[in-house]
Amino acid sequence: MSQPATLPLVSSLLDAPLPSSGMTWLDTARRENREAFAAGGLPDTRVEAWKYTALRALGQRRFGHVDDVAQRPAVDAPTLALPGVDGPRLVFVNGVFCADLSVLDRLPEGLTLQPLSQALRGDPEPLRFALSRHYREVGDAFARINAAYATDGVVLRVAAHAKIVAPVQLVFVGAAAETDLAWHVRNVIALGEGAELSLVEQYMAAGEQAQLATLVSDIELGEGARLQHVVLQNAAIGSSLIRRSSVRLQARAHATVHALELGGALVRHDLQADLVGDASRLDTRGIFMPHGRQHIDTQLAIRHQALHTVSSSNWRGVANDRARGVFRGAIVVAPGADGSDASLSNKNLLLSPAAEIDTKPELEIHADEVKAAHGATVGQLDERSLFYLRSRGIPQADARALLTAAFCRAVLDDLPNEVLRDHLSAMLIAQLPNT
Repeated sequence: MSQPATLPLVSSLLDAPLPSSGMTWLDTARRENREAFAAGGLPDTRVEAWKYTALRALGQRRFGHVDDVAQRPAVDAPTLALPGVDGPRLVFVNGVFCADLSVLDRLPEGLTLQPLSQALRGDPEPLRFALSRHYREVGDAFARINAAYATDGVVLRVAAHAKIVAPVQLVFVGAAAETDLAWHVRNVIALGEGAELSLVEQYMAAGEQAQLATLVSDIELGEGARLQHVVLQNAAIGSSLIRRSSVRLQARAHATVHALELGGALVRHDLQADLVGDASRLDTRGIFMPHGRQHIDTQLAIRHQALHTVSSSNWRGVANDRARGVFRGAIVVAPGADGSDASLSNKNLLLSPAAEIDTKPELEIHADEVKAAHGATVGQLDERSLFYLRSRGIPQADARALLTAAFCRAVLDDLPNEVLRDHLSAMLIAQLPNT
């Protein structure tokens, strides 16, 4: 079921002028996705994929649209830096590409990195398949609005057998403006056969604001490609951030994702992966840590579609105050995907009586000779471990913080960038209560 188009949020999104590209196929796709959004509205909790994430409060809000010629909010370039990340950088502020904050000179051989707005002015044909997509599920409301209105984003390509050593940084900044804005970003990322890339995707805030952002990413790994992908989400505490990432892996490709979900008021990330090539592999590691009245929803869907594919997922949640976390991990081993190996673990901590975490692991197997395991827990800190630390003179608050920090850092243990790993660990610790 969906909520009607008369909701303030829906009507304010539809009030924005539909972008015109001058390309029939793109303008048609935008119009049709907008019409689908107008007809379907927002999903409600009767839609299974949105069962634990109500949009009632968001639906009552109105947002302005981004005007490319409006004065850009000030953003300090030094705040964009991340330890251990010194490669090319592409920066967007409220969904608009910012050349002065980006670092695009001296790109390594084999790497193409440009904003979508620029790529569309050049040769748009390679983007046609991704940008003309139609979203047909009732829960696809935000993907539809993104497909209709996104005019900028990332186009990143790595040539076959190119090895990009320095991490590439993508930064999306929500900056305070005269009114709360809705902005939309579309990313297309492709690694050629045997290519290697380290990618850092960062969401951050410049000033207090309560904006709505939608981001849709298509990531394609060619045969034997390798991707190390770090996602750091630390958006403004009042903002709403809705993302969808689709990863497709060809034969022997290997993608590793480390995700930290820390900021935002209402945050949702749909991470969908299709292992379509024999012996492809996906490893995901993530933590979501809502506090206050935050709501963070992670939807992980992995589909094994080829022989001897492997997926390993380790996700952890920590909720404090009156916050709510949601995690759904769905693994499907399709017919013909014999010899697949799939594992999923989700462990969660509640640090206050009013906090809530809903977790739902799912496993569906339609092939033979498959290894599969999944599990989920929701609980509190182990009292025996607390007693052990306190018996050695550690105050209770410090003991709780130590145990929680160790619980969180487990998802970062296999991140190869040591400097970045230490920085992310420090961010996790700073997010904990009583530290």
